[in-house]
Amino acid sequence: MDEYTRPDREHAALLTIDTQRDFTREAGAATIPGTNEAAGTMQRVTRQFREQGSPIVHVVRLYRPDGSNADLCRRAGIEDGDRVAIPGSDGAELVDEITPAGDVSLDTDRLLDGEFQRIGDDETVMYKPRWGAFYDTGLEERLRAANIDTIVVCGCNFPNCPRTTIYEASERDFRVVVVTDALSGLYERGREELQDIGVHLMDADEFGEWFSARNTNSTY
Repeated sequence: MDEYTRPDREHAALLTIDTQRDFTREAGAATIPGTNEAAGTMQRVTRQFREQGSPIVHVVRLYRPDGSNADLCRRAGIEDGDRVAIPGSDGAELVDEITPAGDVSLDTDRLLDGEFQRIGDDETVMYKPRWGAFYDTGLEERLRAANIDTIVVCGCNFPNCPRTTIYEASERDFRVVVVTDALSGLYERGREELQDIGVHLMDADEFGEWFSARNTNSTY
């Protein structure tokens, strides 16, 4: 850690990645092991951001039933009848643990058009068409406009979308924090590789202590 990679809690935004019912719940259409168990920890992190009034962006996948917007490696399966995170379906919705209080449903038409859907105070949902949240989306522009230089990542299945998003953020010179017990699929080699590119790894307790020190003179 040095002056270039040190995360800034005063200018941080939370990204939750693909924490949708189809990927999280035990009976989901494409359940990722460990995500349901991590959902409670994700809830703690999102609550801290809400209490501090810091930005939250929930990043989601949506697959049209004809497969036309799916990754090439998944397109044939969807064309053959796989039904995963279909727009308008219950499985495409965010899990309850990270959803703000109240009746919140995804406006999938707007999301597929590239719009950000506001679901709370400084809390939005966005759709990503591929693995990484920065690819062909307005995320970087939105973060820059809000004076964000640090992203905090939690969510579903590190080897795919979270890892791609983290590397995209790094190559755009964002400082990155990963909450390790709020992210499914993280393995030891992955931890080492993240540290090698200047990513800061914290468990939820460490993160909570660090983040709650906002507006003080303490340093990480």
